[in-house]
Amino acid sequence: MSGASGIAGPAADVGRWFSAAAPRSGARGLPRLPAWGPEPSDQYGRRSSAAEIAEALALLRGRPTAVLTGAGMSTDSGLPDYRGPRAVPRSPMTFQEFTGSDLSRRRYWARSTVGWTQFLRARPNRAHRALAALEGAVPLTGVITQNVDGLHQQAGSTEVIDLHGRLDAVRCLGCEEIIARDRLHARLLAMNPQVASRLPALAADTAQAPDGDAEVDRTHEFRYPACALCGGMLKPDVVFFGESARPATLARALESLERAEALLVLGTSLTVMSGLRFVRRAAAAGTPVVILGDGPTRGDALASIRLHGRLADVLGDWAGMRD
Repeated sequence: MSGASGIAGPAADVGRWFSAAAPRSGARGLPRLPAWGPEPSDQYGRRSSAAEIAEALALLRGRPTAVLTGAGMSTDSGLPDYRGPRAVPRSPMTFQEFTGSDLSRRRYWARSTVGWTQFLRARPNRAHRALAALEGAVPLTGVITQNVDGLHQQAGSTEVIDLHGRLDAVRCLGCEEIIARDRLHARLLAMNPQVASRLPALAADTAQAPDGDAEVDRTHEFRYPACALCGGMLKPDVVFFGESARPATLARALESLERAEALLVLGTSLTVMSGLRFVRRAAAAGTPVVILGDGPTRGDALASIRLHGRLADVLGDWAGMRD
C-alpha cells in the first residue's frame, strides 16, 4: 500500500480516460482538441531560494487566502497531468464528443471500468497534507480545485470547492439524478463479463500502451447502461472540455475569492480559462497572487511572487514555518 510519499503504487491515468476516441474510429464532425503535452521551457526543475519561499509565506501569513489547485497537486499520488515535463501527449475528450458518439462513450466507460479500482488506490501525498496543515498560519477562505480526485478532502482540507466536479459521482443528463460511481462500476462489470474476468491484464495493457493502442480501446462491444430512472445518458459528474462549471459551484468559488486578501495558485499551468479567470480577477482587484509550480503558467505575468519547485517541498517548508 502507501509509502512515505503517500503513493499507493501506480494509479490509473485519469488523463487517458478523457482522451478522444482512437483516430481510426473517431466520431466524424465532432469537436476534437489538439494533443496536449509538456510546454517547451527551461523552467522545469527550478527551485526558488529559501529567502523567496519565506518571503511568500510572509505575504500570506495571517491573511485570508483563496487557494487554486491543479493537476500538479496529485502527480505525486500517481495521477498524471497534461502539461508536466513527463506528461504523455493526448487529445482531451470534449463534451460534444462524449454526448455525440456512442463509440466515444463505449471507449470512455471501458477505460473507466478498467482503471477505476486503480484510481481508488491514489492517496493524498505530502503536498495535500502540507496544505491542510498550513491552514493555521494562513486562514483559507477556500480551496478551489480543478482536480476531480477528492484528495484534498481526504488530506483534511476544509472548504474544498470541486470546480470541475468529482469522478466518484455520475450524473444523468436527463433527470439530473446523481449515483455513486462505485454503484455504476458494479453494473458495468455485470454487463461486461469479458472485461470483469480480465481486469488486471487489461489495466496493465492500458497503463503501458500509447493512447489508441490498448486492447480495451478495441472493445467496441463494451456495453454501458442508461439512467435507471428516466433512460437518460449517464456521464461522470465532472466538467469535460467544452462544458462550463456548474453555476452554483462557480459562484461559491468566486465568493471564496471575494473574501480573500490573497490568492495562492498551486500546480496548474492555467492553460484553460477555468482556472486563469481567478488569477485575472484577483490581479484586476489588486489582490496579491502567489503562483507555485514546476514549469511555466499563463498567469506568470500577473503574479506578485512566482515560486518554482516541487509543491510538497515548498508547502512542507511553509508548514514547518507556520508557528
